[in-house]
Amino acid sequence: MDSRRLYDQVMTIFGTAMVFFYLGLAYMLLFSSLFSYVDVTMRTILSVPLLIYGFYRMLTSYRKIRENFFDKY
Repeated sequence: MDSRRLYDQVMTIFGTAMVFFYLGLAYMLLFSSLFSYVDVTMRTILSVPLLIYGFYRMLTSYRKIRENFFDKY
């Protein structure tokens, strides 16, 4: 049972890191000049779903952090 808890905690940390990746990529697409060669409409079409999915993953990561790090088994 202890190895399962450790696995859940590692995957929770990885999921939380992915939240920062999704939100960071969406921010870079929208506001950075790094992708200025891509049309503004295309950048917006790509970044809005990334933002929505990032916020969804943020909520689920918060729930998983509470479960895996603060609740007793």
